[in-house]
Amino acid sequence: MAKYRRETYQNPDQPPKRGHKGCLVVIVLVVVLLAAAAFGAFSVMQDVNGRDKLGDEVVVTVQQGENSASIARSLKDAGVIKYPNIFRYYLKYTGESANLQYGDFTLVQGQSYDSIIETMSQYVKKETVSVTFPEGITAQRFAQLMEEAGLCSAEEFLDVANNGDFSQYKFWKEIPENPDRFMKCEGYLFPDTYEFFVDDSVYNYVDKLYAEFDAKVTPELRQRASDLGMTLEEAITLASFVQEEAGNAEDARVSAVFHNRLAEDSPYPRLESNASSYVQNPEDNNYIYNWIAPYYGGWDNIPENIYNAYNTYELNGLPAGPISNPGIDAIEAALYPDEEYLEGKYYFFVTDKNGVYYYAKTKAEHDANVSKAFSVQ
Repeated sequence: MAKYRRETYQNPDQPPKRGHKGCLVVIVLVVVLLAAAAFGAFSVMQDVNGRDKLGDEVVVTVQQGENSASIARSLKDAGVIKYPNIFRYYLKYTGESANLQYGDFTLVQGQSYDSIIETMSQYVKKETVSVTFPEGITAQRFAQLMEEAGLCSAEEFLDVANNGDFSQYKFWKEIPENPDRFMKCEGYLFPDTYEFFVDDSVYNYVDKLYAEFDAKVTPELRQRASDLGMTLEEAITLASFVQEEAGNAEDARVSAVFHNRLAEDSPYPRLESNASSYVQNPEDNNYIYNWIAPYYGGWDNIPENIYNAYNTYELNGLPAGPISNPGIDAIEAALYPDEEYLEGKYYFFVTDKNGVYYYAKTKAEHDANVSKAFSVQ
């Protein structure tokens, strides 16, 4: 007699049935997730509404122009809040972001968002000092003015300006690492009038100047430099000479003379500018004599490589770096030389005691202009 075996066939389109153990695991996981979500929601609400147990008093500093993301991070770092992103969203949807002020604010770790916002919406006057930096002054003069204002020592300023990490700015990373360069910061400290916080860090002081330079030198100016076949460093170096030799309505013409001298086919490939030369005259505004020499303790102590890199009467082309910190007019003139004087191939200029400029195309014409300029009473 044949024996038959009963077999169970399962529809392949149906999932296999879970056992009791599998169901239990799923239930436990759901409970854990719900508990975690509930705890997270409770923690967030406690952060928004304030903790039951408050912490210490802390001072949070907000800089002028600082955005809500940066403020939220500062609050978290100080232990005032736990969730900076939640605080940002709270500011956004309550419309309170625009009401936040800058300054030093005394807060308590764990206080509610509303009380934080209320405190930080009150203007806190922070002591400031106004400093004016004229166009064309050197980095060392910048440092002296900062010291005279009582903000920091000149030595501290120059150390940070030359050696600090300002890689957040594209221009800083483009400055060549040249052992013959006198000061890395020269040319990039933008001259203007600034309000500085008293007792702020030296880094923030310098950063304020570099940020202004970065804002003033627009992508359009950068593109113009590129169109001329110049790096930004070359453009700023040339601008510093335009600033020192003119710094007035003659900027574009003086720039054209320098461009002609720097051209590949130039018969006069040296700038030959008294603004950076071998001349030892206290009355001249000579970068080597007035600034480099005192820095090294006297003319005879100037390192030979530095002297050679800045003496424009012996050096072909541009020197190792800018010789001052030019204003925006000089920078634009360096990039947009006078077309008539550029195409006319003017290679010389001289000024008389009244500030009148005489331009020449040849050495003979220039010699005649020099005689004329020096004869003016």
